Parts: sequence; structure tokens; C-alpha cells
Amino acid sequence: MILTKKHNNLVGKTVFRLRGGIWTALFFLILYLADPVFANILPGVSLVIAGQIMRIWASGTIGLYRGEKVKAEKLVTYGPYALMRNPLYFANGLIGAGWSIMAGLYAFVAFVVVFFVVYNLCIIPYEEQFLENRFNGAYLDYKKKTGRFFPRELSLKDIKAHFDPQVIIRSETHSMLVSFAGTFLLVSRIWW
Repeated sequence: MILTKKHNNLVGKTVFRLRGGIWTALFFLILYLADPVFANILPGVSLVIAGQIMRIWASGTIGLYRGEKVKAEKLVTYGPYALMRNPLYFANGLIGAGWSIMAGLYAFVAFVVVFFVVYNLCIIPYEEQFLENRFNGAYLDYKKKTGRFFPRELSLKDIKAHFDPQVIIRSETHSMLVSFAGTFLLVSRIWW
């Protein structure tokens, strides 16, 4: 069955609105499937830390990003957004990959499948359509220059950007606590 643009938009809007709950459910699936071994802890924790650092950089650069609706006051093309269009989602991918590496093969496979469906097929296309409608040609030019998750060009001139540490306190504290608690729970699964 082929979904129409209207249906794709409705699915994307719904998944975007529920993304926090989906992320929580995905973590509990990873925790349930977890069969951690010591050798996977350091690589997993390293990815979680890298992901959280990327989230801090991206959220401090973009400023406004939390909520149940897609919104953008301006098109942000600097800081981590000069490297990729979705640094917050890339960071989530690093965190989830770190957790699932700690948890084992079944958890890793489950994470990759769910992450791909939720972000690549639902959320990102919905956001991209919003940004395309809002910023027209400017967004299309930006989209040509930057990859979804990986740089197409590596120009360091736009990396430097305004960074608002207040955003971290307002909006990213919760994410840092969740990353820490999730990592602690997964590591503790070695003993239970």
C-alpha cells in the first residue's frame, strides 16, 4: 500500500509528537533484551558520552527545539548544523547505539530497525517538509550542501556559532539525566 503525502504527513506529525515516549519505549526494549558483557561497556559508554556532547552542542546552537510541534524561527546552518541537517537525531543515534552495544546483538538490531523507521521514515521527512515550506529555496540550498547525518562538504568556516548555555539548563538537563540513568541501568544489568 502506498501512502499519500497527506497520510505520510499525518504519520510524521504523530510520530514527531510521540517521539519522547517512543524513545522511552525503545530504551525499555533495549533494557529488556540486554545481556551485557564487560568488553562492550567502554565502547558503549564512549558513544553515549559522544552523543550527549553532540546534543549539548546542537541544542545550545539551535536554541528552540523542544515541544510537540515542529517549529523554527530561523534556518540554522551553522555550528553542528553546518556539518549535518540533524545533529540532535544523530546524537540520539549515538546514545542509542551506545546503549544497544552495551546490551548486546539483539538489542543492537532492534535499535537500528526502530531508529531507522522512526527517524528516517517518519520524523525527518515530516520536519524537512515543514522547513521546505517555511524557508523555501534557502532550505533547499542548505539541503544540497549538507547530508542528513553525515557531512557532504567539510567546511569549517561555519562551525563556529553562537552558543547559548541557558538552553542547556532549560532544555537539555533532562536528556543528560536520562542518558546517565539509562547507562547506569544497562551497566548494572551485568549483575542482575
